[in-house]
Amino acid sequence: MQTLIAEEAIKQGLDKSPAVQDQITVIKLSVLSNAYIQDYLDNHKPGDEELKAEYERIKAGIVGSEYKARHILVESEADAQAIIDQLKKNPDDFAKLAEEKSLDTGSKANGGELGWFDLNSMVPEFGSAAAKLQNGQISDTPVKTEFGYHVIQLEDTRPIQAPPFDEVKAHLVEGVQQQKLKQQV
Repeated sequence: MQTLIAEEAIKQGLDKSPAVQDQITVIKLSVLSNAYIQDYLDNHKPGDEELKAEYERIKAGIVGSEYKARHILVESEADAQAIIDQLKKNPDDFAKLAEEKSLDTGSKANGGELGWFDLNSMVPEFGSAAAKLQNGQISDTPVKTEFGYHVIQLEDTRPIQAPPFDEVKAHLVEGVQQQKLKQQV
């Protein structure tokens, strides 16, 4: 159908119009540019040594810590304070209280366990409160966020770890190729 319509446009001389000529030129340049880029990417695949060097460069730039914590989320500050008071008497009850009282359906069944996280992945108030705690410490006061009031127990911290090379290799290939292409262009 498109071919028939194009043939009719040529019969009517529409291909001679300056506006149409400009559009044809732009489309031709776009097709040729895309062909060049694809050919370049197909013929300039980085080797393992180059990828490992890029991996090590990125890995060296990873700084900061990851945190492992539990929390109990409740609606009111009074409820959170009551839980904190209970935990001061028996800190080992944290998981049990999380299962009984937390509104966070994602962590409640696991005793409030959040797993390992980067502070930036949490709402600012929560991240800031977690960063001030020592391993094993429970927040002294309720932590207010947009979700409610949290009682936080910091379990552990560790330096942020880079994912294994094999997990990020495909992403590294893409990144190195894009850098090479940018230099070529």
